[in-house]
Amino acid sequence: MQLRNLNTVFKLILLFFITSSFVITDGRTSIRQSQALEFKTDGLYYAEFYDFIFRGHFENVKVKRENVEFLSIFEQYLRAFGRQCDQYLPEDKVEIMDLVCAREEVEKNIYGDVLSRVCVKWVWQGSNLFARPDLYNAKSAVERLQSGDALQKAFAEMADPNAIGNSMDRVHKLNGLKNDMAQIFVLNSCNSPGVRRFEENLKRYALNKPGIRMKGASKYTTMKTTGGPTGAQNLNKLFDDLVANQAKTWAMNRYVPRSISKLTVLRKDTQGRPLIAKANYTYQFFGKAGQGWVQISFENGLPKCLYFHDFPQNCKTPGSSIVAAYAQGAYAN
Repeated sequence: MQLRNLNTVFKLILLFFITSSFVITDGRTSIRQSQALEFKTDGLYYAEFYDFIFRGHFENVKVKRENVEFLSIFEQYLRAFGRQCDQYLPEDKVEIMDLVCAREEVEKNIYGDVLSRVCVKWVWQGSNLFARPDLYNAKSAVERLQSGDALQKAFAEMADPNAIGNSMDRVHKLNGLKNDMAQIFVLNSCNSPGVRRFEENLKRYALNKPGIRMKGASKYTTMKTTGGPTGAQNLNKLFDDLVANQAKTWAMNRYVPRSISKLTVLRKDTQGRPLIAKANYTYQFFGKAGQGWVQISFENGLPKCLYFHDFPQNCKTPGSSIVAAYAQGAYAN
């Protein structure tokens, strides 16, 4: 019963984040004006996804249009643009709608204590944020595409033995997306050609149409082809950067920077590169210090998955910008 209630809470959190706005707390930041056809993504949680969409290299995109994760990214991008770049919207802009609870069912015990709250009626309400109609229509098409198998996905999630860990993983991804939307229009000018190309390809990907392709390969494609570096590498710094990057998405724990210790390479490949490495680290939890561990698996010499002590079965995707820098020799001793 407790597991079911906890999963319900996580689903409600997920629904809220997908259909509501991320609030940017540090105000409007001055935007660098650059008219080059580029779309800057370094340091963003979904950097690899954004770059492949921008380049029209849809075959490399791992987040499929049928996935709720794609809908979440699309939704929050439209809201971030509507909040931070509203002066560049066309006259026929359309209002983005919020899904809000109109009626709840509340379960109480004999003492009047609330045991659970379940929304039984949802309604759409204007958000006072606006979007380009063609982009909003494409997002709505994805919503209709996903609604058909929503029940099947919900049952699959409930049957998953690692349901709580996967729910936390979704919360981490949503936090990473929140951080992205606070930065994406600081890195890129609202009306730049790069943003326009990204939006056009985002729409085409949503509608299952071919993208406008760029000839140049993404650095994220190149690194997977060339693989990781050989020779001595500063793995302590690599671990520190990867964990610090993941920690930006944590809900409660706070990573203590440069606290990586007792790093051990457990297995190596035939070229002497790590296959599995593990290290300890320190974190803060409500002002108290705690000790944890992280294990990183490598594929073709590059970090592939981070596994943390609290959810050791959950693969956390390493920051793609950090992995690309590692592939290019930025961590060589």
